[in-house]
Parts: sequence; C-alpha cells; structure tokens
Amino acid sequence: MASAPTLLLLLLQLALYSSVTCKKVCGRPPITDGIDVLALKRVYEVGEAVTLSCEQGYTPSTSSPRGITCTATGEWTPSDLACSPKMCPIPRPLQPLAMGRKEAPYKSVLNFTCDDGYVMQGANESRCLQDGTWSNPPPLCKAVNCPLPKPPTGGKIVHDKAVTGTTVKYGHGWTYECTPPKAPSQERGSCRADGTATEPPVCREVTCPIPTGIPNGFITFAVMREHYVLEGDAEIHCQNTGNWSSKPVCRAPCTVGIKRGRIFYNSKKLWIADLKPNRVLHGEHVAFYCLNKADRCGYPVASTCRDGTLPIPECFEEPGRIEYTLRPKTLPSEIEMCASSPPASSSSPA
Repeated sequence: MASAPTLLLLLLQLALYSSVTCKKVCGRPPITDGIDVLALKRVYEVGEAVTLSCEQGYTPSTSSPRGITCTATGEWTPSDLACSPKMCPIPRPLQPLAMGRKEAPYKSVLNFTCDDGYVMQGANESRCLQDGTWSNPPPLCKAVNCPLPKPPTGGKIVHDKAVTGTTVKYGHGWTYECTPPKAPSQERGSCRADGTATEPPVCREVTCPIPTGIPNGFITFAVMREHYVLEGDAEIHCQNTGNWSSKPVCRAPCTVGIKRGRIFYNSKKLWIADLKPNRVLHGEHVAFYCLNKADRCGYPVASTCRDGTLPIPECFEEPGRIEYTLRPKTLPSEIEMCASSPPASSSSPA
C-alpha cells in the first residue's frame, strides 16, 4: 500500500496534467473567397477577437463587420462578413462573344484573337483589375495588305475590283491573262493571309495534241476552247511502236448551279449574283453553307468541279426569293458558324 506522501504527490501530478491538456485554442478562422488572410495567425487563445476584412478587389457585405471571438470550445463565433469580387463591365461589342454577359469578376481574363487575314493592333489579353477596370482596351483587327501583284512576262492582270494605291487587302483576287496563243500556268491569284501575293505564272503555249480518240472531246484547228484545263502531258512522243505515249484530256469548267445564296470561292465569300462570270475551273473547290437545325448555326460544305460537273451538297437549301431579298441575315452563311461541322453522310460530296 502506497504511503500518504506518495499518494498526495500522484494527485498533484494528475491535477497539473489535467490543467495543461484541457486548455482549448482556436485555429485560423474559417475564410471564404476574398477575405484578407495576411494578418491572420495560425493559433489563437480563448477569448481573443479578430475583425475580418476583404482583400483588395473585393467588396464587403457590410461596412462595419463585427469581430469574431475564439470560444472556450475551440470554435469561432459566426462572422457576418462576405466578400464579393468587383466587376468589370464587358465592352458592348464583346458581349455577344461573352454569351451575353455584361460584367466579369475581378481576376477574369479576356483573350483576343483575329480572324485569318487580319493582324492585331494592341494587347492580346486584358485582365479585370481590383478597381473594376480592364488592364488593356480591346485591340483592333486590321486587314492584311499585300503589295500589288506582278503580271506574268508577256501577260497582264485583271483585278476583280478596282485598285487604288500600292497595296490590296486580304482576299482580293485577280485573273492572269497571257497574249494568245500563250496561256498562264495558273489562272487565278489572290492576296493571302500571310500578307503575300500569289507568284505570277508563266505564259506558255498550251495545246492539245493531234491524236484521235480524245474522250469527251473532238479535234478542231479553228476554235480554241478557253478555260478548259489540260489534264495529262502537254507534250507527247511518237513511240517506235507507232503509238503516242499518252493522250491528254481537256477538262471542262463548271457553272455554280444555284440562283440564290452565298458561296466561299477563291478565299472569299461571294453572293452568287457577284460571281461574274459564273465559272469554276476543273479541280477548283467551292463551299456551300448549310444549316445545323439543332444548334441553329451554319457550316460550310466543300464541293469540287469535275469536268463540267459541280455537285450541290444535299444539306444545302436554296433560299426563297422573299427570304433571300428581305431576310438575308438569317441565311446559314450569315449566322454564327458552328464550332464543328456535322459528320458528312456517305452521299455528301467530299
């Protein structure tokens, strides 16, 4: 049996241990977005009080928030402070691209891009600052300019539109012509998105040889068929077998077979009435605009001229005269373009 002094010492030790381990403390107060945490400690004693505040760029829900206190249970009393981010007004021209939103919260970032054929003048991003203003104004997208194209040796250039000055804008196109009987190695040129003009072609003699049996054609010495594309070798050889080495084919141009609508041809969008003459060379591509009825957006579908035949995509619906004249802005070519085109069916042109 323990003696009385030993028992008294044991009781004192237990009392001391209990008084140390039972003392409660509070950790860092619970915080929400926007509350300033720089002045907060990691541990607080019971009874200590803290008045929370909002960091810069946030607006407090009350002008004089009450303090919170560390209680004997190690918990904090409730806070009446909430911090809302300051808002930056989105410029009106950008609101449709922001899904109709008119404001953006503090720390938001706007990223700017220009379409192909346009160069950006200004910053490519802007951040919503703590005072509710943007770090940079929206930039300008200026059309790329190309130097005037050079005519081919022994030929000339016919521009689609009148030209003034020493440059042309992106998308501007022209036709190369050579002094007969020579023809250009390529007929069309344009101002490209990188600011360069198509290199001039070579004016050379292009003739269909004499051999008989040319598919889908005939031989004549009186008429030169313009705008046909020679497919095959321009020069053939009489072999020791008595046969020609090959037979070329002159492929016919195509007509775009719609009366109303808009197409994409030679790097630009055209109303079909402005395609003069209505002619597309063999092998050239034309895009027609179709409607995605589910998402109410438009998407282009390409078709290729093949020896006088230009298929119209099945999805293309030619607008009526009233819709084409009075409501052109509602056509698939004029509304917002789809993020991606629907998968093509097996019967759609490539």
